[in-house]
Amino acid sequence: MNLDELTAIDVHTHAEVGRDGRTSLSPTLLGASADYFKAHGHRQPTIDETAAYYRERRMAAVVFTVDAEHATGHPAIPNEEIAEDCAAHPDVLIPFASIDPYKGRAGAREARRLVEHYGVRGFKFHPSIQGFAPDDPIAYPLYETIQELGAVALFHTGQTGIGARVRGGGGIRLRYSNPMLVDDVAVDFPDLRIILAHPSFPWQDEALAVATHKEHVHIDLSGWSPKYFPPQLVRYANSLLQDKVLFGSDYPVITPDRWLADFEKLDLKDTVRPKILKTNAARLLFRENP
Repeated sequence: MNLDELTAIDVHTHAEVGRDGRTSLSPTLLGASADYFKAHGHRQPTIDETAAYYRERRMAAVVFTVDAEHATGHPAIPNEEIAEDCAAHPDVLIPFASIDPYKGRAGAREARRLVEHYGVRGFKFHPSIQGFAPDDPIAYPLYETIQELGAVALFHTGQTGIGARVRGGGGIRLRYSNPMLVDDVAVDFPDLRIILAHPSFPWQDEALAVATHKEHVHIDLSGWSPKYFPPQLVRYANSLLQDKVLFGSDYPVITPDRWLADFEKLDLKDTVRPKILKTNAARLLFRENP
């Protein structure tokens, strides 16, 4: 991957469909997500199609799915499949994986194998969908391995559109996505590189507090159009957190084209924009492993 040729690195995109047509979530939850994001009619692109889309825009993209089989009963798209398909496009795609925390030490062994043999650079956690609190010791063997390997842990935070307006929220508990629960993880694993995904509604101030307090905690800006960002998020991104805020879209439900058009309208310093769009992510994802 030639970083100098890239205009941006999108740290938050989803593999929504596998090679066999299996979707990342059940039809009910996918439909609710489409309703929430007003994304009906959007295609679920293959990884090859995602690569072509980002290559055309001279961008790179982090790609992952969510393994929440324990909580939902829905089997995940295999991490190996996603990593192999990303490896076919090393100029634009960066593979992340997702491991159900309930796998315990077996999950930790899987994480090691995925990093060492498949080139995975990070792991996506979605506490609300996976049905666990980030500070639950059940996930600690997994965090320990991710920290040791120098990989990244990306946590969904805040309300999720998945399950919105479904009876009982589809069984999804929002409280698991409070970023303050990740603060304990940052204390117990001080060298673990962490991304808090999304403006963390209704816990935006909590996310800002954790990111300013903990050395290796970052924030990605995915899942919202920038025109809806809370003012304090923009203020911190433009000042105290300018080296720790990352561009993310949530593709395919939000496209980088739409996101970047609104990002241009934010009142940000000219020196800050390239940090958010590329420099911060490049430093986080491609530094030497410890």
